[in-house]
Amino acid sequence: MRGLHEKVFIVTGAGSGIGRASALRLAEEGAFVLAVDRDIDKATETVGLSQGATGKVQAFAQDLTENQAPQAILQAARDAFGELDGLVNNVGLGSPKSALDEPDEEHDKYMNINFRTVFRMSRDFIGFNMHRGGSIVSIASTFGLVGFPGAATYSAAKAAIVGLTRQLAAEYGEHGFRVNAVAPGLIMTPAHTLERQTKNKWFYDSYLNGTPLKVAGDADAIGAAVTFLSSADAGFITGQVLPVDGGWTITKYAFADDGRVRAR
Repeated sequence: MRGLHEKVFIVTGAGSGIGRASALRLAEEGAFVLAVDRDIDKATETVGLSQGATGKVQAFAQDLTENQAPQAILQAARDAFGELDGLVNNVGLGSPKSALDEPDEEHDKYMNINFRTVFRMSRDFIGFNMHRGGSIVSIASTFGLVGFPGAATYSAAKAAIVGLTRQLAAEYGEHGFRVNAVAPGLIMTPAHTLERQTKNKWFYDSYLNGTPLKVAGDADAIGAAVTFLSSADAGFITGQVLPVDGGWTITKYAFADDGRVRAR
């Protein structure tokens, strides 16, 4: 992809799954990447997997929920590689509960992890890079675009990312910022193991039955979409949310026939 060679990117949650795939794909295209994760061992694993790539990956340990996190990450990226060109917001955590089952403390926790971290990183990246602009790509979700039972706070947070993406694109485009998001469908990552599929068969069967391609995706598919939106090939794209979901959002999910009693 054009325009990524020796460009400098921050990828949060880069120790596994979509974040790791995004960091590695950017490096393959020649970018310099600060791979941020609260688990330094996982971030270091990502660095190891990048060996042989045209670009470079450096690990950085940081919990995104800490107050000083955005500025610490931004400064670390500049110290490591120089002027910044892009940010990939990937940190997130599922909350598989309906609204009536979500206590206030859990709601606050998951909104903090899934949305507040994205807001603060994006805001501070724009302030830090106002002199040169840049690209922001955030990981939203198909659940931020359509409704689905049992994910109230998670869906609300991901919908907030969609709104933030459009607002930032509108407000800061004149300063050279492109802001987009990717909305993954069912992606096989460490968060979606075979064990979880067995424990929540209804969820996975419902998702797959409503996906025209009838398969789950993988993290590399999201990493490719993130890299495209971060590249010069997407230079006239901003304020967009790209579903990468096997077609799930163009149809509707189907209830699995497993005897589940539906709420009324």
